[in-house]
Amino acid sequence: MTSFIPTTIEEARQRGWNELDVIFVSGDAYIDHPAFGVPLLARWLESHGFRVGIIAQPDWRSKEPFMVLGRPRLFFAVSAGAMDSMVAHYTPARKLRHDDAYTPGNRHGARPNRATMIYTSRLKEAFKDVPVIIGGIEASLRRFAHYDFWENKVRRSILFDAKADLLIYGMAERSLLSLAERMRSGERLFEIRDIRGTAYHCNDSGDAQSVELPSYEEITSSKDTFAEAFRLAYLQQNPWSAKIVVQQHGNRVLVCNPPAFPLTEAEMDAVYALPFEKSPHPSYTEAIPAWEQIKTSITSHRGCFGGCAFCAITMHQGKTIQSRSKSSILAEISALTRKPWFRGAISDIGGPTANMYGLSCSNSDAMKKCQRESCIFPAICKNLQTNDKPATTLLQSARSLEGVKHTAVSSGVRYDLLESQPAYFNELVGHQVSGLLKIAPEHLVDHVTDIMRKPGKKSFEKFLTRFREESDRLGKRQYIVPYLISGHPGCTLADMFELALILKKMGIKVEQVQDFTPTPGTIATCMFHSGIDPMSGKRVYTATSDREKGLQKSLLLWHLPAERAKVVEALKELGREGDSGLLIGGSNKAVPIQKRKTSTKKAR
Repeated sequence: MTSFIPTTIEEARQRGWNELDVIFVSGDAYIDHPAFGVPLLARWLESHGFRVGIIAQPDWRSKEPFMVLGRPRLFFAVSAGAMDSMVAHYTPARKLRHDDAYTPGNRHGARPNRATMIYTSRLKEAFKDVPVIIGGIEASLRRFAHYDFWENKVRRSILFDAKADLLIYGMAERSLLSLAERMRSGERLFEIRDIRGTAYHCNDSGDAQSVELPSYEEITSSKDTFAEAFRLAYLQQNPWSAKIVVQQHGNRVLVCNPPAFPLTEAEMDAVYALPFEKSPHPSYTEAIPAWEQIKTSITSHRGCFGGCAFCAITMHQGKTIQSRSKSSILAEISALTRKPWFRGAISDIGGPTANMYGLSCSNSDAMKKCQRESCIFPAICKNLQTNDKPATTLLQSARSLEGVKHTAVSSGVRYDLLESQPAYFNELVGHQVSGLLKIAPEHLVDHVTDIMRKPGKKSFEKFLTRFREESDRLGKRQYIVPYLISGHPGCTLADMFELALILKKMGIKVEQVQDFTPTPGTIATCMFHSGIDPMSGKRVYTATSDREKGLQKSLLLWHLPAERAKVVEALKELGREGDSGLLIGGSNKAVPIQKRKTSTKKAR
């Protein structure tokens, strides 16, 4: 037990600790693996001399479960878990889910709705005078006043609704360590107002150089103003040029400091070299699906410069790629081969986008001023260094390690970027595909992919041809698993019909389609609520009714008997009943693709 972070006072005493400095509260089960934010941060503080504990998935119906580790000397650190609790609990149709991959036994109900708020409330009830710091994906993406899909309204910053003392957003190693060290040295929390990657509330707007967003009251009453507020906040994501951002909420002010600077390679190596057990806490007796999926995966880097409209990585991890060294990654794989449950296969070597490992901006001056949403859309930036040698040699070395039978890239790649990475492409297709390669075109109608900030049809066709030809040359039976989104802002029913015809012509069938979910912090969610692309100011059509969203989804599932009636209904809606044979009939044979699995590799 002493090799794990303490979860009970008895485990803490086994380490000789009668008091803890920081206690983490998490909506996930405790899996001591670097893919999970709370254990990673707990190990990070532990490595700097702090006594830390974890309360995982406490029963929130009373305060007692929050008191099992006693009163921390410095503060409580609260996270809803690896996913926003509302995303974890509800489908895009707002229907209750019946499972939870981050819970033993895959059971639903181990965390409450709006877990950050509920956990903070219980902690304040149990220990009124102990500071509560909130973070993780839920708090990070709700740090400003934001649209909430599940209530269909604009909510205040979660810092106010949770009544927490401080919010840490983004990847929190720098911010959390700085806070803990300053409080350990005697500074009081209300005096600490300058740490990057933090947000707090006060009575005045402070720095005259700050960027002031329209107030909560203003964006609640005007969707145009909401879009402008989002744009202003989004433009302050570059840590080298960002300013303090403030937003009035009634008679209080939210103050959001600039983002923390990205970790260096040495710092990334130090984080992932921490003594993780790579397994769930021994107290669990049931399997935890999230661990089963990621236990043999390796995180090679963080960040993504793709800038997809529906993705929150820019607002959370940032677009700067933070890569580990090759030696650090190989050392982790070697250690993994010695685990008794390891069977020789590495399930993934990657990050948010696998083929961005080792890439960076070649112009440091331009990088520090850059406000581009994406480094590769609408075209690859001239300053982006796309050398694929680091990523290629990493994969080659990993599959050659003693004890490794097979490695794979399963975290997804950008196929438009692969056009500039011939060596990585050959390594990927030749050695890193386990029969199926996940690719995320999301759509193939150009005006929709433009709104998504994704490459269009021609780029996908070029990649698909290249992939099939190379697989055939190698004598490998390999297929593409396309990830597709229905109901995305900018997409009409006619666009989905066109997409269905394109896929059929390409010989691709899909078994599952992701209905667009408006999650806080994304450009697409701003479009969904406001009807405006906040970065261009253009009006965007959005399907908001469950009926239309359902019809859009059904058009891509035309080959399933259960969807046939909806397909006919959609074509009737379009006035194209006579074209039903183009989908339902015809001799065009399409290759069935296995179901898309829900990924548990979420940004922290």
